[in-house]
Amino acid sequence: MQFDLSAVETGTMVFIGTLVFALVITLFMMTAAFTALVLVGVGRLAWLVAANILLGLVHGLNHGWDRLVHHASTVELPGDIAGDFATDFMGQSAPSTGTYPRVGLRDS
Repeated sequence: MQFDLSAVETGTMVFIGTLVFALVITLFMMTAAFTALVLVGVGRLAWLVAANILLGLVHGLNHGWDRLVHHASTVELPGDIAGDFATDFMGQSAPSTGTYPRVGLRDS
């Protein structure tokens, strides 16, 4: 049994062609939307990974610096030089101003 397309009316052919074209456009749009969703998800995942790595590095640096400062504040200098340093310079005037006392800075 052979099917003769010349027997089909022009309106029917246009209708079927429109449906096929709509199906092709729909499949293309669905593929593009899915690809966009995947790319956005991959981009967000990459951003979260990079942000967490940088945040971890910053926290690590802050923790290391905090430990270093606290360790430095507990170190006792031989001969109690730190106490002598603070008393030696208190009350001396600065050469350029003549009025402001020098301050021995130390971490609290």
